[in-house]
Amino acid sequence: MSTVLLLSTADTDLLAARASGASYRIGNPARVDVTEELPRLLDGADVAVVRLLGGKRAWEDGLAALKASGVPTVLLGGEAVPDAELMAESSVPAGVVAEALRYLVEGGPANLAELARFLSDTVLLTGEGFEKPRKMPEYGIHGDRPFTEGRPTVGVLFYRAHELSGNTAFVDTLCDAIEAHGANALPVYCGSLRGADPGLYEILGRADALVATVLAAGGTHASQASAGGDEESWDVGALAELDVPVLQGLCLTSSRAAWEASDAALSPMDAAMQVAIPEFDGRLITVPFSFKEQGPDDVPVYVADPERAARVAGIAVRHARLRHKPNAEKRIALVLTAYPTKHARIGNAVGLDTPASAVRVLDALREAGYTVGEYPDNGDELIHRLIEAGGHDVEWLTEEQLAAAPARVPLADYRAWFDRLDPDLREAMVQAWGEPPGSLYVDGDDIVLASLRFGNVVVMIQPPRGFGENPIAIYHDPDMPPSHHYLAAYRWLENSFGADAVVHMGKHGTMEWLPGKGLGLSRGCAPDAVLGDLPLVYPFIVNDPGEGTQAKRRGHATVVDHLVPPMARADTYGDLARLEQLLDEYALVCDLDPAKAPAVRAQIWTLVKAAELHHDLQVDEQPDDDEFDEFVMHIDGYLCEIKDVQIRDGLHVLGGGPVGEPRVNLVLAVLRSSQVWGGRANALPGLRASLAEHFGLVEKELLAEPGAPVKVPVELTDLVEGPARTASDAIDLLEQLCRRIAEGMEERGWAASACAALVREVLGADLPEAVAVLEFACTEVVPRLARTTDEIGHILRALDGGYVPAGPSGSPTRGLVNVLPTGRNFYSVDPKAIPSRLSWEVGQSLADSLVQRYLRDTGEYPRSVGLTVWGTSAMRTQGDDIAEILALLGCRPVWDDASRRVTGFEVIPLEELGRPRIDVTVRISGFFRDAFPHVVGLIDDAVRTVAELDEPAGQNFVKAHADEDTAEHGDRRRATTRIFGSKPGAYGAGLLPLIDARNWRSDADLAEVYAVWGGYAYGRGLDGRAARGDMERAFRRIAVAAKNVDTREHDIHDADDYFQYHGGMVAMVRHLTGSNPEAYIGDSAVPDQVRTRTLGEETHRVFRARVVNPRWMAAMRRHGYKGAFEMAATVDYLFGYDATAGVVDDWMYEKLSAAYVFDPENRDFMKKSNPWALRGITERLLEAADRGLWAEPDRETLDRLRATYLELEGELEGDA
Repeated sequence: MSTVLLLSTADTDLLAARASGASYRIGNPARVDVTEELPRLLDGADVAVVRLLGGKRAWEDGLAALKASGVPTVLLGGEAVPDAELMAESSVPAGVVAEALRYLVEGGPANLAELARFLSDTVLLTGEGFEKPRKMPEYGIHGDRPFTEGRPTVGVLFYRAHELSGNTAFVDTLCDAIEAHGANALPVYCGSLRGADPGLYEILGRADALVATVLAAGGTHASQASAGGDEESWDVGALAELDVPVLQGLCLTSSRAAWEASDAALSPMDAAMQVAIPEFDGRLITVPFSFKEQGPDDVPVYVADPERAARVAGIAVRHARLRHKPNAEKRIALVLTAYPTKHARIGNAVGLDTPASAVRVLDALREAGYTVGEYPDNGDELIHRLIEAGGHDVEWLTEEQLAAAPARVPLADYRAWFDRLDPDLREAMVQAWGEPPGSLYVDGDDIVLASLRFGNVVVMIQPPRGFGENPIAIYHDPDMPPSHHYLAAYRWLENSFGADAVVHMGKHGTMEWLPGKGLGLSRGCAPDAVLGDLPLVYPFIVNDPGEGTQAKRRGHATVVDHLVPPMARADTYGDLARLEQLLDEYALVCDLDPAKAPAVRAQIWTLVKAAELHHDLQVDEQPDDDEFDEFVMHIDGYLCEIKDVQIRDGLHVLGGGPVGEPRVNLVLAVLRSSQVWGGRANALPGLRASLAEHFGLVEKELLAEPGAPVKVPVELTDLVEGPARTASDAIDLLEQLCRRIAEGMEERGWAASACAALVREVLGADLPEAVAVLEFACTEVVPRLARTTDEIGHILRALDGGYVPAGPSGSPTRGLVNVLPTGRNFYSVDPKAIPSRLSWEVGQSLADSLVQRYLRDTGEYPRSVGLTVWGTSAMRTQGDDIAEILALLGCRPVWDDASRRVTGFEVIPLEELGRPRIDVTVRISGFFRDAFPHVVGLIDDAVRTVAELDEPAGQNFVKAHADEDTAEHGDRRRATTRIFGSKPGAYGAGLLPLIDARNWRSDADLAEVYAVWGGYAYGRGLDGRAARGDMERAFRRIAVAAKNVDTREHDIHDADDYFQYHGGMVAMVRHLTGSNPEAYIGDSAVPDQVRTRTLGEETHRVFRARVVNPRWMAAMRRHGYKGAFEMAATVDYLFGYDATAGVVDDWMYEKLSAAYVFDPENRDFMKKSNPWALRGITERLLEAADRGLWAEPDRETLDRLRATYLELEGELEGDA
């Protein structure tokens, strides 16, 4: 019989061929060595069949060798649809090629036997005879599993090819586990979900939950469906209509041993195809339960791990049961985060009024028929009652509260749970925390939990992560395991309270950041051990895809995304408003009565000094008369920049869409940017830009030099009253027109039919571009905002065991309106499409802006830039930071046009680049490491390629530095290592717990923690090896420490990560070199108006626009406890940045004291809603003085702060 060589990237083809009994030689091109193994396989083969997933370019060397061999060859694609390009390269007739594909598509041993006969007959002309391809079922039920009425049913969806090849043992193991958990198993095979027969969905309709092991259903090019993409490009269709949770069961292409040994756990391909892309379908990510192990003839077979299969089954069955259990019987846990572990900071969630939202969820549960007892009707009372019951703040927690706490875990119960843990995790916990029950929150032998119970709902404070309770670990143990108290809380929820599901209230908790594998968790990973099988529903802010994705991938969470907080223009206030009026007066005086100008100049300078603006403007003395007009222009521009900043005008409450003025403000914030819509950048201009163009002005130019004199058209000044001399004035006039139009639309109910008439009424002329923008607001923006109610509805849907629809994530004010409506289970990006073409444009601008700023500041090019890169920013921008790194190195990405995926990079010639290649050292976050391993490889490849270019050292700083280091130690790999990050399995930068614990003395301590938490090298073959020495060598060269900000929905003093990563880099360089690097903030919040500011400039800007802006403080007062929380957090983050980078001036501490502590309105508000926040602010300000960060505090201010602190101490102790 003729010998057929079958080379297929689908191992199921090989298994079917082996089982066919025909004379096959088999191999997988991904595993066949072209030089050594392929010639042996070809020797004696009569005909070759090659089937490649990924097309011709997937195996070019192998195809060339086949062609050279002269063996008749059939070349086929890996999909059911023909790959015309591959098939055309075959050396046998086209009809034979097409028919061969039919045999393989139908599949199974019988068809593979006939394929061998067919090829023998038609290619080799042996006359054996053959049967035509036999039609095999497209889908069906595997085996004959028992069905028990009344039990939930879990469907298991797997590939038809496995069924036909007999590779189904892994499916059987999972189904056995499902049945062991008390559910019916329904194993179903199919070829694909894309365009599947309705009959398949009829079968799947019997299931209450699905475990899918097949590829995503929605489409083939996920990159087209991300934020700003084409909403029609990804259609989950019938899968979503089943309205059941769809869980992704991970079948890895690696062996179990490789997975077990790896911290990353998943290969880049598995991470993309089995995790990131299925998220576009709205699937919930579980754990690996099947692995490829070597079988006979070196053909891998799928082998299930029974323990991991039990975890997948447990999660699926718990979700399925939600559809069977009446709401009145369900038990739900609402978990609030608190870090640091202080009474002042319960309910941590970015942009969300967590307490008020918890009350909203309780209301919704009660209305939906859940058994909810009496609970507070407002957020302040809810938090106050939690604190009265004990909380976790050991400074205030009493023995009496511990003894009275009803939620407690007896040692015997905990020991039973603890003993079932993975032995290595148990040992690590004992080493860190002692034998159970440990010493944290213990009353006798009971572990005490901080919670309130309302019928079948418990509201619990998430246990502390543990660094505040074990501060010495901050210096040496970034992957410290959770405490006994932490584990006990979640095990109590599942086993004692009997929770059917957990709702984590907002971004973000600590569970998903516990140590363990980055993806594809094992039994020994802390998040898996803590959460177990519990369904997790996670309301999460829509503009933070990275950290929400972490919860999805390490906590099998169903994300229900929520709206960004209300946004508004900062506008002007206080001394800034008075100064603005004085500048207008000065302009009039200069025109009409110049003799009075000197007196007004003196008034201006006096007010500048009083407002401390001379610090911002970097002017110590009043300018001379002949320089004063330029100084006035500088002031005018700066005031414009501050008041034009978009700031948060409150906090979001779940399910509450903006109406009235908040809607006007948010719509204006969204419409300020040009829109990325339907996959097109600049699909619509910004509203203000379109009005500017109508009047012959260019918004971008006005904003670039806001203090510059501008001839404002009379057509504009006729419509709006106000000064009209500078670019700043023109911006104000245009902003007033925008607001007038938006308010007019609000009055007209945002009816699209009213747009043209309103624009004509306001402008006195037709303006089609502005009408188009407004119609977009009427048909897309406002209706999507109106669906914010989906947030609560879809939390309930998840708790009912329903399907929460998927949607993109990102910043709506960055021109990405299709991230709305909220209430969806957001996905992020195709990780292989980073950086996108649009982000490449932004990244180049960021690089150019940074280089030009450094040139302006120092007169030379930066030899080395340190850049902090986060996974969430990479997802939100689709790779701006990555693009900037490549641009600084002098490289550009290369894309595949069809898929929009990045296939590599090319080096930009020096002549085209026009400047030296800048060395770049990158500190990546732990999540970036997990989510973008191939991007880490791309950056590493670019650095190493640039280091080997034959270019002068003065034009290639990467090569110069690599050559220096190689000469010193001889290791070229170390000399070209530029990517550093967290210890494998760990997350964070360590400085937040250090600052909060207050156990640091100097830069040396800050640098020590930064190095311990981040001194691990990443890149090809590095995999997080300890590399502190190499990191320090690279950091000594850093001339610029940079961090980019890509949205105005938060700022650098809104979150701790900015000071931890960016401030930490500055502190590290200062410790190593004795001086600060330049510290820059790249601003791409408006992608076509990129700016670079110093960290000091950005801090002043944020401080004036938000931190001490009466508008923002009034907004926080509206939110009671959580508003005071936000004010205390802002002070902490300012302090952290000052400790690491020295950015807070003395006058700013004075201002904070006056505005936050001494102002009667703010003081009274905090004393009522959150006195612990007021005390924390006072304590932090006093610490700044004690440490010398507040170098020369006013004595009276310090005395008043101390008196306030003592007064609060007494009052709080009296209440305790």
